Amino acid sequence: MREFSVPALADVPADGNLTDILRTNAAEAPQAAVLARKVDGRWQDVTSVEFLAQVYAAAKGLIASGIEPGDRVALMSRTRYEWCLFDFAIWCAGAITVPIYETSSAEQVEWILADSGAVGCIVESAQHEATVASVRERVPDLAHVWRMDEGDGPAAEAALAAAGVELPDSAVEDRCATLTGESPATLIYTSGTTGRPKGCILTHRNFYGASTNLIALLDDLFSVQDPSCLLFLPLAHVLGRELHVICMQARVRTGHCPDIRQLTGELAEFKPTFVLAVPRVFEKVYNTATAKAEADGKGKIFHKAVDTAIAYSESLDKSGPGFGLRVKHAMFDKLVYGKLRAALGGRCEFSVSGGAPLGARLGHFYRGIGLTILEGYGLTESTAATTLNPTTAVRVGSVGIPIPDSAVKIADDGEILLKGVNVFGGYWHNEAASADAFEDGWFRTGDLGQLDDDGYLTVTGRKKEILVTAGGKNVAPAVIEDRIRAHSLISEAMVVGDARPFVAALVTIDPETFPRWKELHGKPAGATVAELADDPDLIASVQEAVDEGNKAVSRAEGVKKFRILAINFTEESGHLTPSLKLKRNLVMKDFADDVEGIYS
Repeated sequence: MREFSVPALADVPADGNLTDILRTNAAEAPQAAVLARKVDGRWQDVTSVEFLAQVYAAAKGLIASGIEPGDRVALMSRTRYEWCLFDFAIWCAGAITVPIYETSSAEQVEWILADSGAVGCIVESAQHEATVASVRERVPDLAHVWRMDEGDGPAAEAALAAAGVELPDSAVEDRCATLTGESPATLIYTSGTTGRPKGCILTHRNFYGASTNLIALLDDLFSVQDPSCLLFLPLAHVLGRELHVICMQARVRTGHCPDIRQLTGELAEFKPTFVLAVPRVFEKVYNTATAKAEADGKGKIFHKAVDTAIAYSESLDKSGPGFGLRVKHAMFDKLVYGKLRAALGGRCEFSVSGGAPLGARLGHFYRGIGLTILEGYGLTESTAATTLNPTTAVRVGSVGIPIPDSAVKIADDGEILLKGVNVFGGYWHNEAASADAFEDGWFRTGDLGQLDDDGYLTVTGRKKEILVTAGGKNVAPAVIEDRIRAHSLISEAMVVGDARPFVAALVTIDPETFPRWKELHGKPAGATVAELADDPDLIASVQEAVDEGNKAVSRAEGVKKFRILAINFTEESGHLTPSLKLKRNLVMKDFADDVEGIYS
């Protein structure tokens, strides 16, 4: 059993809460641009005092509408300015925010609203409003629904401002005074990959303590001139949520991109100094660049540039790059790397990644082109990041060291255990699950990992996802899946083989790179994956990805056979969570015949 802890770099008063951040900003830096809002197609800065006034106006509307301290108010929307505004307004009304993914089904919305006992819900669109209306009769506590977009009545921001116009600011400040560090700030419902979502109770201290210490740890991100961040991950997810608190406290100019399809243009215009993403985003950027280079007849040059970037990054962990490597790197910086950095706006030097393993190869590639990815690890129950690579001591392939004021321990069976200011106290109305989540005061993550002597953590898999073959070999799927998925043609890969004679995989084809692949290999443009599933060229290309994946594991753990599926795993198909994790149980259920076909 191994344990490593890091002392706090900063402390938060016991009575400190997240609403303090807004008043501190307005008092210390009233004209600082803490946010940027897209109005009529142009970014407009929002200062500390302007944002405080907007939050107070919305909070007064909530209070005037009957929202009481401790009430739950749901928030269902894409990532946009109003999400941030209403989140802080709910806190300033003394209430608790309950995020709902904007892609949630009616059944999921009903469960979260009913289980949380939400008395109000702020939705983004008419579609969301209709979803809530369809379940409202089965959610007896829900008394209010406001809509961000204008409909038959005024938008939520204007409606709440009008409702609370007669209330003084002191009404909000009185509500803020009811909050302490132990007051619940939010109920975030887990993705539900293994059953009904559970509501994680995260307190003001969980967020405030974690953000204060992370700001101290990541000073390089926030001390640059005019720091800025463009948020595009769902704010309903704890990772995006934590960063929106951090950016507000660190006074980082923050913009929001609601539509991921517009991300490339928004990055070029907003020019962030750092971004937050999950590994799948970095994989897609890499795969798209690879496919484009191959389609343009520049595949060999691009792959040489990739190898050079990886070698350059790896050399930084040793004696540094030699003369020849420096020359090649400088050449490819002009031909390739600079264009990739320009796609992020040209100012981005760091990115924070979490939610799943990135993989050492991609980590080295991005550092080699001049974008250092700070990979971290955490869960909803740990208020997102509980370990992170420091900017000055990145160890590619690891998820870093414990954040200040937290600790990590590896149990005898390899499970990662957590403790710290960021770790939650339990689940909403679920004492059995809360008790089962802890062991001697340590939170049981369900993940497996290794801890180096100097505190760097490597995640090796999940306890529940470990496969045991018929021959008794234990296999952690994540390692080989990540490597297979790094191929430009592959969208998802899921390893199977529990109680089977050998390890196999279900593979899906990336719909964005598939057209280019067909063109390069002389296939009909209209041919579907299903029609080409037995095509020798497609099988050979997938085999390349599998062969690359097999390099990361022993022969007994390697994929012996695979099946190309006709569909792509997506959130809409029900096979991915909103944070892009595979719902393995559902994949196994829906594609049971394909699995049987592999072994028959």
